[in-house]
Amino acid sequence: MTETLTKHERTLSAVIHASTFSRFFIPLGNIILPLVLWLANRKDYAFVDYNGKQALNFQISLFLYSIIFGAISIPFFFGLIPDIFHHGIFEWGYREPFEGVNFFIDWDDFPFHRLWPIGLAGLIPVALFAINVVYTILATLRTHEGQVFKYPITINFIK
Repeated sequence: MTETLTKHERTLSAVIHASTFSRFFIPLGNIILPLVLWLANRKDYAFVDYNGKQALNFQISLFLYSIIFGAISIPFFFGLIPDIFHHGIFEWGYREPFEGVNFFIDWDDFPFHRLWPIGLAGLIPVALFAINVVYTILATLRTHEGQVFKYPITINFIK
């Protein structure tokens, strides 16, 4: 396939994939910048059209996954708050006039069995971030070589 593609097509497709890293500088830049580049060049080059769709679908999918997992983790977080501050784990108290305010952690009542969802909810964004960085770099490199690249865990919103 590299024989039929021009260097401009390959470079433009690689730039579309790499432009998703603009999210670190521009809010929602991972969707806006590739969208602008794709819309400007999709009718001229089929390879650019395919790669623009791939990059946008992947970024929209990851954004959707992060919203879903964030919404799922909220009840676990708020379900733990009453246990933390209601004389369970952390206690504030005025014991005697000369002692002042007491702050201590009672590790015997610490609900470790209820913390695993919060830990899992904290690992999911890290995993999504790693998947995003690794596969975006792979897509940029493979596309620049003229290979067709398909992202994993992608919902095809743009067909």
